[in-house]
Amino acid sequence: MAESLPGGAATGGVVEIVGIAGSLRRGSVNRMLLAAGGALLPAGAVLEIVEIGDLPHFDQDLEGNVPEVVRRFRQRLHAAEALWVATPEYNASLPGVLKNAIDWASRPPRQAALHHQPLAIMGASGGGFGTIRAQLHLREILVRHVELVLDPEVMISRGHEKFDAAGQPTDEGLRAALQAQGAALVRRVLARREGSAA
Repeated sequence: MAESLPGGAATGGVVEIVGIAGSLRRGSVNRMLLAAGGALLPAGAVLEIVEIGDLPHFDQDLEGNVPEVVRRFRQRLHAAEALWVATPEYNASLPGVLKNAIDWASRPPRQAALHHQPLAIMGASGGGFGTIRAQLHLREILVRHVELVLDPEVMISRGHEKFDAAGQPTDEGLRAALQAQGAALVRRVLARREGSAA
């Protein structure tokens, strides 16, 4: 059962979180992570997963006439109160498609879609490292652009063993970790709301 935070989202309406999966693969475990996390969010919070596979390669020459798909992507991220990223690990780092999305979202300076929103990172790998290296690199990239929510960490080893054929988590430890990270992200949003209203 999803947690119900004190006061729900009554301090300012629904908490809208945008999720990004760093894998384009059909049946991606990291997309399953996001979907499962969204279902476990506290009452008064919702998750929308945005697509990044159709973004063109970042090219500064395009910034004078930004493609429509990039404009929509930036607008959606800019409007979100929080972001939730699920990344696989490729060659001991994050996927190129995720880095490309961050490059588009972090520019232009002072007008970027990433404007210090709370952001949590999770990830699942097929091996034993649980995306620790990818997540460390992702933190280094994002620390200037967002407010990282680092507790709790969610690093899932052998992720393919933790979901059933319908994409539902079968591991209670995983469910608890997703619920805890989602709740931490929402609490950060509510704390920021309270701070801005003070």
